[in-house]
Amino acid sequence: MTAKAGNRRNSPDLRAGLGGSETLVLDGANGTELERRGVPCGLPLWSTHALIQAPDIVARIHADYAGAGADVLTANTFRTQRRTLSRAGLGEQAAALTRLAVDLARREARRFADERSIQVVGSAPPLEDCYRPDLVPEPAALEREHAEHAENLAEAGVDAILVETMNCSREAKAAVRAARIAGTPVLVSFVCWDGSHLLSGEPLRVALDSVLPEDPDAVLVNCLPASNVGACLPVLRASGKPFGAYCNLGAPTDSERCSRSEEYVPTDLAERVAGWRADGARLLGGCCGTTPEHIRAIAQRLRS
Repeated sequence: MTAKAGNRRNSPDLRAGLGGSETLVLDGANGTELERRGVPCGLPLWSTHALIQAPDIVARIHADYAGAGADVLTANTFRTQRRTLSRAGLGEQAAALTRLAVDLARREARRFADERSIQVVGSAPPLEDCYRPDLVPEPAALEREHAEHAENLAEAGVDAILVETMNCSREAKAAVRAARIAGTPVLVSFVCWDGSHLLSGEPLRVALDSVLPEDPDAVLVNCLPASNVGACLPVLRASGKPFGAYCNLGAPTDSERCSRSEEYVPTDLAERVAGWRADGARLLGGCCGTTPEHIRAIAQRLRS
């Protein structure tokens, strides 16, 4: 499938930024921030509940991240794939909910148009549980379902697709390929917990080797403790691509949503992130548990 050219946004700012030397500040958590603001995000829909029940709060979170200094807003499409929505009887709304999520992020990005360009990326996560590589579907399903989600994101007008929290190389490759076929720039990010190893046990180096033939525009790690990022940066750097990281401040769990593993006040996290930039990382932000205040501290520290 290919997206209709008339519905796609051209993305010179994102690719120009990646092609230069500037640092791009990513936004922070969406799902845990929704819960922090009183919006329940139970399974299976997780943060998609908010698109249906509280879109105004989704927009407010985007606005707060933009106001904090984020250069990139991630649309709330983490669970708008047909597979997840079908579990709640909403499978036929995949394209509509994806478009709504992108529209909410785009609307808030435009409010800052007179100040700076803010890019909107669409989240393309694993089809199943991010922490369960044993649940990754068979190849045919990966190709088909990532293609549909990428097409929906491209049709909704994202500036790029963020293939994120990938726990194995074969799903990452399928998702990156789908984004390329849909005609968008693509960033790919892996979740690592044991040094530079994915949850599947594969070395990050092997995972990168699997996706580099698809020519992603940048490579990252995410949803990992800050203390584990340093082990991944040399591997990312060796890819020859722009690279980055957005760590979590706790891992989501079925029972309590966000179980803190490492606590950082905003200024302390910003110091950590500044160290990653000194090591060459150029896309930096936050994952689960981070807030607009964390992103504000990061933006101020990186731009000081």
